Amino acid sequence: MYIGKPPTVGNFQACDAISVVNGQAAYTLQVGGTNVAPESAQHCLVSLNGVLQAPISSYTISGSTLTFAANLATGDSIDFITILGDVLDIGAPSDDTVTAAKLNNDIISGTTALTSAPDDTDELLISDAGTLKRIDYSLLKTSNTPAFHAYNNADQNISASTLTQVIFNTEIYDTASAFASNQFTVPTGQGGKYFVYFRLGFASGTDLSFQVTVQIDSAFNADSGFRVNQMNDYYDNAFSGQVLDLAAGEVARVMIYQGDSTVNISGTENRANFGAFKIIE
Repeated sequence: MYIGKPPTVGNFQACDAISVVNGQAAYTLQVGGTNVAPESAQHCLVSLNGVLQAPISSYTISGSTLTFAANLATGDSIDFITILGDVLDIGAPSDDTVTAAKLNNDIISGTTALTSAPDDTDELLISDAGTLKRIDYSLLKTSNTPAFHAYNNADQNISASTLTQVIFNTEIYDTASAFASNQFTVPTGQGGKYFVYFRLGFASGTDLSFQVTVQIDSAFNADSGFRVNQMNDYYDNAFSGQVLDLAAGEVARVMIYQGDSTVNISGTENRANFGAFKIIE
């Protein structure tokens, strides 16, 4: 209920004056010299010779052309033509007047809760420099990948006084297929900080003098890698881990050098393993 005059709804337009042409039934509708196309004949008020005409039976409309049911003659007068516009158009709603109950199910409203982790193809809204866009969840989620973990399931003999690459012949996982030939190669576009680790268990308990090194490319004992030293002491395991800043294409491998007699790295119980994962930055 309104106090006073209720609001007017619709795009009401008064057409330009039209001069009757003897023997002509069709006339072009214009407003301000520009053709206009009403939604239908029922959306117009047409007065001819002082009488309102009935839509469809007295006139029809196609595009911007109004056609009377019979040709007009000299002396006839088209008094006015008013276009009502969309009479069901309610206009723009006031702020905070549209509730969730008035929205279709395909409108993003936040009324339905997601009860499981989003799928990669689920979409979210994001403002890109002020322009609202949708984006797949897969482009937003983060993970500690690339990542791999491998081990050796057989003993490996390590000769004395010989720098030897440690064998890891079985992969548990390798997210980027970047581990091959006992070494990890940083994939293209995946340079960054990685946590790299290794563990070696020796098959016999003897005093060892050894160095176990994660070697980056050919930089054995360089600052870019890391190592464990053990001199003349019984040591059943050698293990270490460190964060390394690796560039795409760099290769990480485990190397061992020992100065005693031949020793074995154990291949039982997953005692020789090597892995890495990228740290979320």
